[in-house]
Amino acid sequence: MKALFKVVLSIVTIWLPCVSVSAQQEAQPSSLTLKQAVTIALEKNPLRKAAIADTRAASAGVREARSFLMPHLSFSETATRGDDPIYVFGTKLRQQRFTNTDFDLNNLNTPLPFGNFATRFGGTWNLFDSFATWHGVNLARQMNEAAGHQLDRTDQEIVFRVVSCYYDVLLAAKELEVAEQSAKTANSIMDRSQARFDSGLTVESDLLTAKVRMAARQQEAIRARNTLEVSRAQLNTAMGMPLDFPFQLAEGLAERTLSIPAMQDIEKQALTNRPDLKRIASEEAAQRQSVSVAKSSFGPRVNAFAGWEMDNPTFVAGGGGNNWLGGIEVQFDIFQGGAKRAELSRQRALEEKVVAMKQAASDAVRLEVRRAYYETDANRQQIEVARAAIAQAQESLRINQDRYDSGLTTITDLLGAEDAASRSQTDYWEAVYHFQTSYANLELASGSLNPQSPVVMP
Repeated sequence: MKALFKVVLSIVTIWLPCVSVSAQQEAQPSSLTLKQAVTIALEKNPLRKAAIADTRAASAGVREARSFLMPHLSFSETATRGDDPIYVFGTKLRQQRFTNTDFDLNNLNTPLPFGNFATRFGGTWNLFDSFATWHGVNLARQMNEAAGHQLDRTDQEIVFRVVSCYYDVLLAAKELEVAEQSAKTANSIMDRSQARFDSGLTVESDLLTAKVRMAARQQEAIRARNTLEVSRAQLNTAMGMPLDFPFQLAEGLAERTLSIPAMQDIEKQALTNRPDLKRIASEEAAQRQSVSVAKSSFGPRVNAFAGWEMDNPTFVAGGGGNNWLGGIEVQFDIFQGGAKRAELSRQRALEEKVVAMKQAASDAVRLEVRRAYYETDANRQQIEVARAAIAQAQESLRINQDRYDSGLTTITDLLGAEDAASRSQTDYWEAVYHFQTSYANLELASGSLNPQSPVVMP
């Protein structure tokens, strides 16, 4: 027993540290690249799951439409009992149990209650319906294609949402860094003002002004931290992950070289590749099929039918009879109060609406492409301006600090230079952020945004 206890103790001693290390690894936030975030979103985002469900429903609609081309079979088992004279007379005939005594007037007029178990197999087949079923199948196929295009567009919108939220986190992290650096600079200015005030070289108002600026910078740092947490929660939502899912971004906000094609090429690409325009085109084709279905309702219909029935006095087969019946039916609606013509008019009106909506969508895409193009181009140029402003603002702050220490300038000038330096840093990172998100928006407008896009790949 002592030997067994020592073995168990040694196993536990080895196992517990491993469990502790594993728990620590699970508790540590994982490193997350933009590519990984997009991949997670395309797997877990609920909007994509809803779009996939729509495609499955549309695919089921195609199978349902095709089913009307096949014969339909049915089975039924019916148990009846009664003393209705016609029912009793007919049931005895079906059971092949009719005898001469059943012609007695008393038996015919007031029969005794009679039971029957009827087993039926029936079938119908639509042989011809003026091609209405075929038009219905084509309509379902077009709607299935429309659902597929909508899924593609949903994927692009999810990718853009993840890219935007990812860069929101990067920008928030940079703004927090700038806010903390500004707080350090403001604290340095306050220390300088305190030293000058203690030496009698400045008035107390300068020191108070520096303290007020220090408090303002601390408030900005607090807001920046909260903004970062909100941005992280938004990114988790875009990925379809829990709001408190821990992660560390593997990338930092930095300038990237992204080529911008000519606007005419982007516009042409958008009109050709945008999934939402393809969806509207499929809906237009489906609506044409709806018009054809309405036209087919004016034509004749030919149906075949057949049935086999077994009637027995008890549930167990035996002691009864069976019969069958088959035939072909031709139907032609002569008058229905104008309902079919009204339906045809409605479908034609809907077709005209879809055509108009298609034109409106194309015009909207052209405008969207131009707006995204000029916004991206403007953001690209603003990066160069903001980059130059950083160096100028930092040099101005250095000069004003030296002049303030020498008593050649006021605290107001120094704080103004500090504010300009902080704002130049924020403007630069915002310009970098806006350029990359606007580039993703440009790809979204052109219909080319995907997990392999330049803005997604490192």
